[in-house]
Amino acid sequence: MFKKFQPSADVSGQVSVKSSVQRNIRASILSQWNINPETFEQIWPKKEPLTLVKCREHISIYTLHGEPLFFQHFDGPFFPTLRLLHKYPSILPMVRVDRGAIRFLLAGAHMMCPGFTSAGGSLPPADAALPPNTPVAIHAEGKEHAAGIGLTKLGTEEIRKVNKGVGVETVTYLGDDLWKIQQL
Repeated sequence: MFKKFQPSADVSGQVSVKSSVQRNIRASILSQWNINPETFEQIWPKKEPLTLVKCREHISIYTLHGEPLFFQHFDGPFFPTLRLLHKYPSILPMVRVDRGAIRFLLAGAHMMCPGFTSAGGSLPPADAALPPNTPVAIHAEGKEHAAGIGLTKLGTEEIRKVNKGVGVETVTYLGDDLWKIQQL
């Protein structure tokens, strides 16, 4: 999604978000992410104005004082930026790929099922299984912080059973053009 993102060419405009829309966004994020309201208040204080940065391909980046906090594609789920995820690692459920998948993840490839089911990979246990189309933090074997953020294409139990094909669609990853942006 952010492989060839150039703010000078891909940003079509910036708009302050109305307070009624901000309340809806806040409620939506609190229902989607595993975050308590106090922590979310630290990330985005209620009285602080949010700016919507409209980009190509129907991508919306929401910024606070120019710093990108989260983004959305069309009317899909809200994703935190990797910088925000590194500050608050428990926001999204975690999956882990083995060492062999790291170079593909850092190149922006989607993560295949065998990367999660092999010795170095891991998925949530069966009692905490994730359904398809769930935003997840993609960690790499042996690394402390998330290396990417993705959207599950299959449920985690289905990834274990099928063990073939794309398991998680990569949305953003370390080193992509969204990662390189400090301020918009």
